[in-house]
Amino acid sequence: MLPRLHQLTAVQKTYLDYLDAAKNAGFSGDLNPDYAHRTVLSTDNSIYQVLPQAVVFPKSTADIQTLLTLIAEPQWQHIVLSPRGGGTGTNGQSLTDGIVVDLSKHMNSILEINAEQGWARVQTGVVKDQLNKALKAHNLFFAPELSTSNRATIGGMINTDASGQGSVMYGKTRDHVLELTTALVGGDVIQTQSIEKRKRPQTGTIANLYTVAEDIASRRKDDIAKKFPPLNRCLTGYDLAHIEENEDRINLNNLLCGSEGTLGFITEAKINVLPIPKFAALVNVFYSSFESSLRDAQALMQATPTSIETIDSTVLNLAREDTSWSTVADYFDANEALVDGINLVEYTANSEAELEQGVARLTQLLDQPSATAVGYSIAWGDDAVKKIWAMRKKAVGLLGNAKGEARPVPFVEDTAVPPENLADFIMEFRAVLDANNLRYGMFGHVDAGVLHVRPALDLKDKQQELEIRKITDQVVELVKKYNGLLWGEHGKGVRSEFAPKFFGDLYPELQLIKRTFDPRNQLNPGKIATHEAGIELLKIDEVPTRGSLDRTIPSQSWHHFKEGMYCNGNGACYNFDPNDAMCPSWKVTRDRRFSPKGRASLVREWTRLLGNQGLDTEQLAKKEQLKLPLWHFIPRAWNSFSKKRGQYDFSHEVAESMDACLACKSCTGQCPIKVDVPEFRSKFFQIYYSRYLRPLKDYVVGLLEFMIPVISKQPVKSIYNGLMRNKWITRLLQNVVGMVDSPQLHTLNLRKELRKRKVLFADASMLSALSLVEKNKSVVIVQDAFTSYFETNMVLDCIDLLQTLGFRVWMMPYHANGKPLHVHGFLHTFKWVANRNQRKLSNIAHSGVPMIGMDPAMTLAYRSEYAKYVDAAMPTVLLIQEFLAQHLSVLEENRTQFKPNKATMLGHCTEKTNAPASSAQWVAVFDQLNQRLIQKPVGCCGMAGTFGHETKNKKNSIGIYDLSWREVVANESIETLVATGYSCRSQVKRVDQKSILHPVQFLLKQKI
Repeated sequence: MLPRLHQLTAVQKTYLDYLDAAKNAGFSGDLNPDYAHRTVLSTDNSIYQVLPQAVVFPKSTADIQTLLTLIAEPQWQHIVLSPRGGGTGTNGQSLTDGIVVDLSKHMNSILEINAEQGWARVQTGVVKDQLNKALKAHNLFFAPELSTSNRATIGGMINTDASGQGSVMYGKTRDHVLELTTALVGGDVIQTQSIEKRKRPQTGTIANLYTVAEDIASRRKDDIAKKFPPLNRCLTGYDLAHIEENEDRINLNNLLCGSEGTLGFITEAKINVLPIPKFAALVNVFYSSFESSLRDAQALMQATPTSIETIDSTVLNLAREDTSWSTVADYFDANEALVDGINLVEYTANSEAELEQGVARLTQLLDQPSATAVGYSIAWGDDAVKKIWAMRKKAVGLLGNAKGEARPVPFVEDTAVPPENLADFIMEFRAVLDANNLRYGMFGHVDAGVLHVRPALDLKDKQQELEIRKITDQVVELVKKYNGLLWGEHGKGVRSEFAPKFFGDLYPELQLIKRTFDPRNQLNPGKIATHEAGIELLKIDEVPTRGSLDRTIPSQSWHHFKEGMYCNGNGACYNFDPNDAMCPSWKVTRDRRFSPKGRASLVREWTRLLGNQGLDTEQLAKKEQLKLPLWHFIPRAWNSFSKKRGQYDFSHEVAESMDACLACKSCTGQCPIKVDVPEFRSKFFQIYYSRYLRPLKDYVVGLLEFMIPVISKQPVKSIYNGLMRNKWITRLLQNVVGMVDSPQLHTLNLRKELRKRKVLFADASMLSALSLVEKNKSVVIVQDAFTSYFETNMVLDCIDLLQTLGFRVWMMPYHANGKPLHVHGFLHTFKWVANRNQRKLSNIAHSGVPMIGMDPAMTLAYRSEYAKYVDAAMPTVLLIQEFLAQHLSVLEENRTQFKPNKATMLGHCTEKTNAPASSAQWVAVFDQLNQRLIQKPVGCCGMAGTFGHETKNKKNSIGIYDLSWREVVANESIETLVATGYSCRSQVKRVDQKSILHPVQFLLKQKI
């Protein structure tokens, strides 16, 4: 299907030999020359795509020394190495056609925190939010703020001298670096910090570095002062203006910060940390035009806030469509019709009085008759402020979720000019974009004169790709006109092309610095500066773009796999936080192939390679439907036999990545681009298993829903449960079928219990005959296999609670939902099941009686998976809490029937991320029934349907559970712990041998 191993080129062989040499020299990390790793790390958050020769993951500074010692040897002096952290760079900083050295996978330890002296020492793979989470216990934080703080590494921040919100008060990363440990070409490791000139090293490699730096600072002092504009954002990278801190002190860190790995590999950092402000407020100031918000920013600075951020109406409207909007809507929606620009003005303080005084200074300005704002709202308190900043942080990704093929892309996005020039500069900037008929969104840091601008282009269109050069050249001249910088925040990377223009006759000094550190141009070459005259930097229109490769994908395949094609590389799925639902397979493995971005990259490359062979996936999927299973068993068996013998097919690398996905759908809810891995994963498996034999467990899982009504009848049920407890059968399941275990069927008979409760099976004609009053007090439960047959008592408890509240409960006859079929790529069968159920559900829906589902994952399938495959409109099947939240008055009437208590809820991944209002609905339901509900932040439980029951997933399933669930289950009272997901409750029982309740069961227990 896809290319077999080809004959190695001389370059490839050299790199493979180098990797062997590194292994023989004692490199202890991971060496990955496979195509999947190379593909996944060929992109970052920029428009570029460069395929490396290999990806390596060092485990220590010693490993990096090994790599750098080798490249100094004559036979390896053509080897190129580039460091990588979180991969969030927007200018291709970490992309290379050599070897990517990823420090984030293993070198991510917080080594020391000295709260008394206010510093921390970390390995540079530590994520910023990871560090701040650890510092919070000491009431400290690492100040430089980024929109990508939940995945950006400290090393990446240092290498780009990153800054963002609040930089006017807190400065850039460079301002917080105390000491750096850096490995150099040749293997030497240096320690750098601010030092008195008279005390600097006089011997060894580092002495020469000091000599060169001090000479440049002294010899070109006047030229440097003239060339560097007096901006909050200085000329990032080889910061000549700050080599000397004063006449007596020198600091090489100011060369290394922003150097993007072109001088050495920074492996550890000692950084200063600050006390967390005790109080915070955010004033959201509304304007009728974006220009007004820009021009007013300088006036607002008179009120001395901590920071001022701005967003335009484009970004605001995209935010309104995101799942996070419900958390901040109250601060914005009242002014929706008037607003075309917003300034977010933050105040922080160590006392309430100080905070109130700061906000009062601002509101006095805003309340003046001459004020240009059309209104404002105030968010008081850290929680409210964080929610709004979270929405602002999403702005980068949200821009990429614009409709159509032309998507906002970064290539002129972080210009910086003196703040007083910003409004005029942006008006001319907008004129440039308008003249080229480009859509765009804008947001940024108006207090620092930095604005992020992303014009919308379809880079699959060759003509539109030419706009990159045209627009950039115009913006460069515009930036120079306003005495600004092209790179105010996100480093240089490929846009280093313009360094000679901005540095002028100081550029040869940058080359001297590069040559001193990296004499043969082996470290991230082509960026910041080259090592000698005559060697050019990379050019923005000569580095391959993702669009140039995407345009070779057949249009039918692009459309067929659209759920993965629009990933823009923002990396929101690399979220480090174990208490966040986003992508558990990435969190437990730290393998970027097992992230939504990684999977999207692999499926893009897979469809592209198929296209090179004249194949499109849409046709392959249609052909799979026509294949007769028995007739095509032989070729599939032969291909599978060839696979076992080692025959190469890139599809196997893609399948390995897809296999590790839990199909929890957190990506579909949390990715700002709405990359939907479960959907394109299913499509991939549909095609992949048209060529190779499916594992037996896929058929067992797919058919279980259909077989279960038969299995659940006596005496088959007893036989089944007995077999599932038999150790020989368990071993057979593990080793032959591929299932670790299977849950026991519940001993209760649902039909008998329904008769006891006088619950009838729903019939459309019977329901239609009900009066309006009866319909308003009725509800139909839509069954699913897992709760009805494995957790029958929970379904009955739900019925009992609903009847207690005065509702008449009806039960829809059982029909297989089909979600397991979708998960494993049986898409033709799933489509048949979905359409059958759509007709049955529609019959009930037409009666006017609402329907509810028991399990979140199965219920939400009717909204998402079904919507893509049914031929008619899908009726609504509510989650339990959605139904109860519509009847809060009924709950309040029954409040006295329940004794007060409190519970702790562990949320279900799919429910939290795809029905974001559900948590608040549960809180409201509990409150009305005299209960208090605490939402405990946890990530995925590690089960996700049948994922945890599969043999090959057992280790990762338990590992995911250990990330956040195990500690909570161990420390919370099991009597008051609740979880909405069947899979979650099943995992707790399986791992910790504890039974936790569904929320309705907890409520029922409180009935007096």
